[in-house]
Amino acid sequence: MPKYVDPEQRSREIVNAALTALSEGGFAKFTLRNLAERMGGSMSLITHYFPNREALIAGLLTSVEYDIAQFNDELHSVEDPVARLHQVVEWALPLTEEGLVTERARIALLAHRDAEPAIDAFFARLEPIMRTLYREHVAPLVADEDLELAVDLMRASISGITLSAIEHPEIWDRERQLRAVDRFIAMLPLREPVPLVPRAG
Repeated sequence: MPKYVDPEQRSREIVNAALTALSEGGFAKFTLRNLAERMGGSMSLITHYFPNREALIAGLLTSVEYDIAQFNDELHSVEDPVARLHQVVEWALPLTEEGLVTERARIALLAHRDAEPAIDAFFARLEPIMRTLYREHVAPLVADEDLELAVDLMRASISGITLSAIEHPEIWDRERQLRAVDRFIAMLPLREPVPLVPRAG
């Protein structure tokens, strides 16, 4: 009797393998054949779920959207809006090895944005999703007229810290990123200033 494989789990495994391939080898390694080799199976293992690279890119976006929605649901249990904002910013940064893999993969895709319409569509969809997440959780802390500025500052600062951590992981370790987060949040145009509590290190 054939072993049952949960389709959602297998799809997720393929997406994770794709992220790792992009992170380690860049866009040149982002092929269905390479993924099949990584997963120790035949091409049909991949094409059953993702018939081509465009479908795989769409699968990456679906996975990101799911992760963001799940994270956002969990955030609603955090009552303090400042603590919630901290969690949003920290979640968006590559503070773990998994986070670094994801961000390296995203940058590998970004370098080929103009080459394939599916990649452009990925980033065109991702940007409003991230801005909506940031907007929802900074809105309770800023005046209406400062909201879009705060979202812009969040987007730019998080992207800057992320790129720094990928370019120089030996400098931008977890502690340094978290210290930057504390300073950044204290500098946002919040209605009530957030006291800066020094972190160790």
